[in-house]
Order: sequence, then structure tokens, then C-alpha cells
Amino acid sequence: MFEALRLSFQLAFATSFILLVLGVPLAYLLARKRFFGKRILEVLVLLPLTLPPTVLGFYLLILLGANGPFKKMGLEWAFRFEGLLLGSVLFSLPFALTAYREALRNIDEHFLEEARLSGASRLQRWRYVLLPLSWPGILSGTLLAFAHTLGEFGVILMIGGSIPGKTKVISIYIYDLVQSLRFGEAGYVAGLLLVISFVILFIVRTLEERWSLHILPTGSR
Repeated sequence: MFEALRLSFQLAFATSFILLVLGVPLAYLLARKRFFGKRILEVLVLLPLTLPPTVLGFYLLILLGANGPFKKMGLEWAFRFEGLLLGSVLFSLPFALTAYREALRNIDEHFLEEARLSGASRLQRWRYVLLPLSWPGILSGTLLAFAHTLGEFGVILMIGGSIPGKTKVISIYIYDLVQSLRFGEAGYVAGLLLVISFVILFIVRTLEERWSLHILPTGSR
């Protein structure tokens, strides 16, 4: 169990970090910029919300497998941690991106305009205006992605299978226990995940409430 739990946390941390680094700039682009093809890009990144996880996992398995088109590029990642990570990033991106986008979209343009007129560079506007005002929403989205990754099953099963120490995360571990009719052990591990998910969601809701109060005009509080 501990090996599967360690691998799950490792995957969740790596996924959350990648989403934080790549997702926040993408969310800013979608929230505050207009450009050709924006609607198509939005649909593509949000597509995993409506796709069955096994469908996404299937296409990744085809692309990253031994006979996949990416093999010549050295990306034979099926049944490896790298494949799990790519699948997790794609599958959790909509959850993180939605929170990031709303956090950045609700920042009053007046603050950014004042900073620009004061001579602040783009980097300084990010550092002193955008991030301080949006960090609760950004952290909330990152925690949601973390929790979502811990509970992933369909994508993981398709792209990684159940290889102990390599791709057997905690959700697959529970599935294997049930398949072996070891319901007592499965119930214990499932209960542990339930507690972890409850704590993470409690933190997320607390952050969202703080963020909502933070962006409301003074007169409306």
C-alpha cells in the first residue's frame, strides 16, 4: 500500500507543479486576451471534462506505445511513469485551468492599468498585481488538480496498467484488492483516500471563500 501511495503522491505533486507552471500563463491568455483560434483552444483544453477517461487513456496508449508515432522521438512512455504524468496533466488541466482563469479574469483591469501607467513592466505587473490578487484562486486550482490526480483511475489504467513500483498508483491498488475479494483492506485504503480528499476540499473551499471576499468591492461586503 505504501509504495502505491508514495507513487500516487509523487504523481500528484509532479502533475500539480506542471499545471501551475504551464496552466497559469495559459489561463491568463484565455481570460484576458483575444486572438484567432481562442475558442478552439478553449474547447481542446476543456475536452477531458466530457471525454470518458478511458478514451483519453486509449489515445495516449496508441500515441505513446511501442508502435506509436512518437516512438521515433523517444517518447515510448506507455506503461511508464512519464506516460502517467502526461495523462494526468491532460486529464487534470481543465480542473486547474477553470480555477486559474476565474481568478485572473476577476481582477479589476483598473489595477493593471494603474500599474502600467506607473511604469511597471509586464513582469512587475505579474509580481505585484496579478499574483497577489489571484493567489487564493490559483492555489485552489492547484489543490483541486492534486486531489483529482490522486483519484484518477481510467486514464492511469489505460496508459500505465498495474506494474508495482512503476505505474500501480493507489486507485489501481484498491481496484486490485477488490478484484482479489480483499474488501477489508480495500475499505481501509479507500477510507484513507476519503479523509485526504475531504481535507483537501475543505482547504479549497476556505481559499475560495477568502478569494471571493478579497475581490468584492468594499461596499458589497
